[in-house]
Amino acid sequence: MRELDAFEDALIERFRQHPVLASTGRLPDADFAALLLQRRFVSLAFTPSYDLAIDLLRDEAGLRIARAILREEYPDGRGHTRSHREDMKEDLLQLGISREKLVASRPTEATRRAVEDAFGVIADAGGRDDADLRLLTFLRFWGEVLVSVEYERMWPRMEPVLAGDGGRNRSRFYYPHYLHDAKAHPLAAVSLLSATHSDRLATRISELLARQGTSDAFREVEEQALRLKAAFYDQFLPALERVGAHQL
Repeated sequence: MRELDAFEDALIERFRQHPVLASTGRLPDADFAALLLQRRFVSLAFTPSYDLAIDLLRDEAGLRIARAILREEYPDGRGHTRSHREDMKEDLLQLGISREKLVASRPTEATRRAVEDAFGVIADAGGRDDADLRLLTFLRFWGEVLVSVEYERMWPRMEPVLAGDGGRNRSRFYYPHYLHDAKAHPLAAVSLLSATHSDRLATRISELLARQGTSDAFREVEEQALRLKAAFYDQFLPALERVGAHQL
């Protein structure tokens, strides 16, 4: 299991060093707003991704974990509390993105491809003999671990607005998800009592890995997830290049 942790940690660090994520502080305000608006469409695909995976899962223990995480996205069945997607909208408004820009935003081709390809990975995983391991691995790495990395990288740019001047942290979406989506423990030391979604999913993944005796599918799916995430951010490389050219 230590080898898998080292493999996974290396992928996480590769993603952290993506030029766009590593340089969000250099992006002009308009480009950072554009990034957040496009990232919103990927976030809107989070719940249907979980629903699709739940449809294809056969492992009851994994199903229960996935169902519980999905239900946390809608914390109040009576409609008095915002969903997590609504919390994201509130953070965007606090960051200065107007409702008019929110209304006018549309997914780019790269963003559409990022969402469609994620659905494709889930659908393909559901048809494999080791479907349960593949599906839970994708949900965890694409939907939780790497999401935490994204928001970790964005937070320094957001913090002065959402938690500046020594006041309380007003972020309802980005900062909480940065915390509760993270990989908090090694794969060999996770527990269902863990507070993070990543570690709760990892409990079942570790058991399935031990049962199957091979980690090939785990590695393959995590690499797929990383490629999807990196491809989404590649569309913003020209913005960094423009900044670099201007500084020259």
